[in-house]
Amino acid sequence: MRTSKWAVLAYVAITLFGIIAALPNVLPASVQQQYASFLPVKPVTLGLDLKGGSHLVLEVDAAGLRQARLNTLLDDIRGALRTERLPTSSARIAGDSIAVKIPEQADRDKVMPKIQELAAPVGTLGFGTSTSDIDVSTAGDTITIRQTEAGLNERMTAAVDQSLEIIRRRVDQVGVAEPLIQRVGSDRILVQLPGLQDPTRLRQLLGSTAQMSFHMVDTSVDPNTTTPPRGVDILPGTNDGAKYAVESRVAISGERLADAKAGFNQQNNEPIVSFTFDSQGARQFAEITRDNVGLPFAIVLDGKVLTAPRINEPIPGGQGQISGNFTAQEATVLSALLRSGALPAPLTIIEERSVGPNLGSDSIRMGIYTGLAGFAFVVVMMLVLYTSWGVIANIGLVLHTILTIAVLGMLGSTLTLPGIAGIILGIGMAVDANILINARIREETAAGAGAMKALDVGFNKAFATIVDGNVTTLVGTILLFMFGTGPVRGFAITMMIGIVISMFTSITVVRLMMYQMVVRQKLKKIEIHSIFGKVPAIPAFSFMRGRFVAIGMSAFLSISSVVLFFTPGLNYGIDFVGGIQVEATSEAQLDLAALRPKLEDLNIGEVALQDFDQGKAVLIRVQRQPGGEAEQTVALNAIKEAVSQAIPGASFERTEVVGPTISAELARSGFLAVGLAMVAILFYIWWRFEWHFAVGAIVTLILDITKMIGFFALTQIDFNLTAIAAVLTLIGYSVNDKVVVYDRMRENLRKYKSMPFSDLIDLSINQVVMRCIFTSVAILASLLPMAIWGGDPVKPFAWPMVFGVIVATTSSIYIGGPILLFLSRWWKERESTRAPGTELAKN
Repeated sequence: MRTSKWAVLAYVAITLFGIIAALPNVLPASVQQQYASFLPVKPVTLGLDLKGGSHLVLEVDAAGLRQARLNTLLDDIRGALRTERLPTSSARIAGDSIAVKIPEQADRDKVMPKIQELAAPVGTLGFGTSTSDIDVSTAGDTITIRQTEAGLNERMTAAVDQSLEIIRRRVDQVGVAEPLIQRVGSDRILVQLPGLQDPTRLRQLLGSTAQMSFHMVDTSVDPNTTTPPRGVDILPGTNDGAKYAVESRVAISGERLADAKAGFNQQNNEPIVSFTFDSQGARQFAEITRDNVGLPFAIVLDGKVLTAPRINEPIPGGQGQISGNFTAQEATVLSALLRSGALPAPLTIIEERSVGPNLGSDSIRMGIYTGLAGFAFVVVMMLVLYTSWGVIANIGLVLHTILTIAVLGMLGSTLTLPGIAGIILGIGMAVDANILINARIREETAAGAGAMKALDVGFNKAFATIVDGNVTTLVGTILLFMFGTGPVRGFAITMMIGIVISMFTSITVVRLMMYQMVVRQKLKKIEIHSIFGKVPAIPAFSFMRGRFVAIGMSAFLSISSVVLFFTPGLNYGIDFVGGIQVEATSEAQLDLAALRPKLEDLNIGEVALQDFDQGKAVLIRVQRQPGGEAEQTVALNAIKEAVSQAIPGASFERTEVVGPTISAELARSGFLAVGLAMVAILFYIWWRFEWHFAVGAIVTLILDITKMIGFFALTQIDFNLTAIAAVLTLIGYSVNDKVVVYDRMRENLRKYKSMPFSDLIDLSINQVVMRCIFTSVAILASLLPMAIWGGDPVKPFAWPMVFGVIVATTSSIYIGGPILLFLSRWWKERESTRAPGTELAKN
């Protein structure tokens, strides 16, 4: 095996660049500023749960929502009057109601049913009855239409829910990763944006209603007049300060926009926004541009003219551009606004400030310590198992971590707790690759191969297994990224980066270092021993002999887990069910480390703390308590008492009910992403192996997932975003583990063609069982410090992952093989029963 000098130089250049790119993450801020021009990338942006960010509270404009409904009702009523050939001027808005004055009783009798048809049912009041969103009454010759309180509340709820999803889409489209977005009270929305201290662009993004429309410009009217004729509005320009006489009639509604993208004009390189209409909008656009060549056409956003270009020729394709004096950043925001749609009502930002991390600075500090301790355990373990060869593996692991952080910085990614889960799994897969390599080299040495041959053959055999395991996980991860949102996508990004980098460090860097060690020490034979000497061979064990017991036990645990999922069910955290939010302030600096245990001792479920105002105020979130309002009041009083004990002189600024951060749409996209990822894994394994390998891997994976869900239900650990990260991590680890075992079975199928399949499965598992155990112990070593000392904030990730690694490892050894044997025998019996029938048919 020889590596060209150019390849070595490329490896060295990549490594050095990665180290330099990761440096800003460990340098003090003053040093970063001093050497900013020499550093290739900025530090990785930490997410809201790790660093904090900007805190915005938006309020839905109730008056604007009420007025919009009145305007809609007025238009509909005038349409009804027009149908009955009655004057539309008889309907007008009077305060918070609509008055329709019709002198003739016969005319009132004709119009009244049409007005009553405009009412929409609101909620149910029991026994199948419902109330209406409007109240219609008659006094003399006047019909009065008022909005009911139930109708207003229903519209407010719908407006807030719709605004939540639109805000989520807008924020995602401009690249702010994993914000906290939830409902607060009846008419407010809380948005916390990770790592942003100056949210000017997002303030504009969230506060705009983005109501876009297209109008013809009336060139016969002076735009500077103060009294424009009826049907013409004088609107200001967005950027140029000019005024435009715009026809009130909407030529094309903004709802007809199908897409909008930011770009640059190829002629003058100015930022533009390209837009495309749907089929109906394209027809309208073609007719307008055909009939009005030479006239200006205004594009109006929120009552201001973005631009009013002159129509030079008919445009039949339904596509156009918005240009003007705006920057590339403004073009990105505008395209995001147009794509995500208009808000149902104006939003007003009523509060804006910076907050601390969700986990709390005390939890993050402990998480760093436990993470370092776990990594140290992995390093020590590799040294114990492989001595000097373990040093090379550890260098590869350190380099893997550095390069992962460097790539995250170069991509501008936001690192959150689910992202850290992805990094941990990536390190686990890098450890697994090194264990596979060393195990293969040991096997070749035991077979009598010399140093260089053992190195070449061992790496080549390990390479196929590593590629299969990593690519299988990568296929599923790509789909998680494509179809997932929020924490699912954050996990997927770090996983994809970790997989690619582990391939580089394990296959190239580690191989090159091992080759150099063989050459420089002139080794004739590679002896990879543990620190205690030669690793003893484990006696062969018949795993298939106990397959019925193993499958029966696994099925029992999985069925029990399904039962536990329904009774008592998962203990959903604040992210899923919302809860209570309390803001407390103090004159002195707050000690979150002292406050957290007192709140956790109340046994009221998940507790999240955020500090702000230079650590003199704290935002406490507690999950909703089982029961009604009385139970919430009891919990609230207990929280206040605990805070008063931990922080003497604390004052409570406000108490609110908050909604969940995981909306139904976010949950659906997450389940869809996981489902599609499993389907993709199924097809990949089917393509690389055989169909029964693919089915066996998916069945075993489903058994693993159900057991983890059962663990959450049994222990009642909070099921929140952190728990989702644990489930995703288990899927990645479990699939990789199964593929490694199946890869050895496939290899032995080619080598021992006459061996009974049950014996071949036993042989294959015995060959890889130590690798499975070593990899699991390495990952458990990195997780246990976090589980034991990390505290409640990381408990939903650490303990389930400890359980999940044990389950995934045992299922790879005891469950995957028996399922494969059952499927193989079933298929052979099916083929053998079909064969005689085929011969009879031929004869």
